[in-house]
Amino acid sequence: MKRIHIHIAVKQLEENIRFYSTLFGVPPTVKRDDYAKWKIDEPAVNFAISSRNQKPGINHLGIQVDSDSELQEIDQRLQAAQYSAVKQDNAACCYAQSNKYWALDPQGVAWESFHTLDEIPVFGNDIDTGAKEDQTACCIPTRREDQNSESDCCVPGSTAASGCCQP
Repeated sequence: MKRIHIHIAVKQLEENIRFYSTLFGVPPTVKRDDYAKWKIDEPAVNFAISSRNQKPGINHLGIQVDSDSELQEIDQRLQAAQYSAVKQDNAACCYAQSNKYWALDPQGVAWESFHTLDEIPVFGNDIDTGAKEDQTACCIPTRREDQNSESDCCVPGSTAASGCCQP
């Protein structure tokens, strides 16, 4: 089953957990001090919130798949349409280990296509963004290849994040 993935950065985690638990009619399936996730079947969604010092609002969107072959299909479609994607194998992010591809839509919104392999006990450390405040931050590309600046290419952003968006 494919699921739409939505990740929202929030300021007050507990208040948001209460709101989204009410909205979805169920408590989160994963809850940590800085993160919560609802993986529900109706509607088929993997909905996550986190309070990791990011600007509140949409963090990224995505599609969760059940196999690496489904993940490869998405990458092949993007490549065939000449959209580039950043590949990450065994990425440790959002309390999960996953194979994934990151692509930016024409507006610059980050889309994560991913296959979850396992849960992990930490938020993640798939790519070191160089951010002094959070060395375990997950890398979310925030620029397209046609842009020259290497700064702020990951969320959470860092001026020392050079090269993190390279395939």
